[in-house]
Amino acid sequence: MRLRFHRSLDDLKEKLLVMAGMAEQAIQRAVEAYRVRDLSICDLVDRGELAINRFEREIDQMALDLLAMEQPMAIDLRFVLAVIKINADLERVGDSARTISDRVRDLQKIASAEIPVDLPRMGSLATAMIRKSIQSFIEADADMAESVLSMDDNVDKLNSGAHQTLLALMKEKPELATQALHALMISRALERVADHATNIAEDVIFWVRGADVRHHVRETEATGTGR
Repeated sequence: MRLRFHRSLDDLKEKLLVMAGMAEQAIQRAVEAYRVRDLSICDLVDRGELAINRFEREIDQMALDLLAMEQPMAIDLRFVLAVIKINADLERVGDSARTISDRVRDLQKIASAEIPVDLPRMGSLATAMIRKSIQSFIEADADMAESVLSMDDNVDKLNSGAHQTLLALMKEKPELATQALHALMISRALERVADHATNIAEDVIFWVRGADVRHHVRETEATGTGR
C-alpha cells in the first residue's frame, strides 16, 4: 500500500513538471511573439493554453483522489497541498501568456512604433523565476526557493519603470497611446508571472519546511525590518 502511494506521488509530481514546462514555454513564446510580431507564435500560445487548462484539471483530480483515498500525513500531505497550489499558479501563468498573445494580435492591427521599454528582458527574468522555482520543487530545495523571492524585486522595478515610461509616452505622444497601452498590459502580465513564480517558491518552502512564509515576507517588506 505504501509503495503504491509513493508511486502515485511520483506520478503526480511528473505530471506537474510536464505542465510546468508547458507554462514556461508559453511565456517564452508569448514574449517572442511580441518581439518579432509573429501571429503564428500567438497561435502556438493559444493552443498551449488549452493544453495547460486540461492538465490543471487532471492534476487537481489526481491530487484530490490521493487526499480522499490515502489520507496522507505530515510532509506527504504538505506535498499534495503544495502541488494543488502550484498547479493553480501554473495555470495562471498560461493565462498571462494568453493575455500577452492577445495584445500582440491587437498590436498587429495598428501601426508599429518604437516603445522605449525592454519587455523581452522583463520576460526573460520572469521566465527565469518560473524555471528556478520549479527547479527548487524538483530538488526539494527551500534555500533555492528563497532565492526566487528576492528575484521578484527586479521584475517589480522593471514593471514600475515601464509604467512610468509608458504613461509619460502617452502624454508626450498621444498618437502612440494605443501602442503604449498594450505594452503596459504586457508589462503587467509579466509582473504577474513573476508573482506566480514567487507563490510557487513559497509553496516549496511550505512543503519542505512546513513553514508558511507568505505573510512574513509581506510584513517584513512593509515594516522594512527584513529577515
